Amino acid sequence: MTTVGEFMTTRLVTMDGSDTLTAAAQEMRDSAIGDVVVTDGDKVVGIVTDRDITVRGVAESLDPNTTKLDQITSKDVVTVSQYDDAVAAADLMRTYGVRRLPVTEDGRLVGLVSMGDLAVEREPQSVLADVSADDPNN
Repeated sequence: MTTVGEFMTTRLVTMDGSDTLTAAAQEMRDSAIGDVVVTDGDKVVGIVTDRDITVRGVAESLDPNTTKLDQITSKDVVTVSQYDDAVAAADLMRTYGVRRLPVTEDGRLVGLVSMGDLAVEREPQSVLADVSADDPNN
């Protein structure tokens, strides 16, 4: 059995729900990532992706300089353990229609696993794995 912990990302960026969309977008740009995990202290309260900023924020005419992450955060967060089976994590993604799962241990964030991570691990010859393994082009 391959576990989530064998290939999860531990290079995490977290932000507080009171941070602005602009701050999150700048962090994503500077870190070459597509999401930030929204936390309240040590507790994971949601995830915001670059797509969320575009679709739930900018496209709804919300001011990115004053709109807080709490206003657009996906709050129904499904998490996994680093000891969970990778296939089970993929099934959770499929069931809940998400591309990323925070990895927690005793309620504390320890990693993040993405659909791309799973593709690289499970289907290394796939197009998704190939794209996911490349360096960002932005």
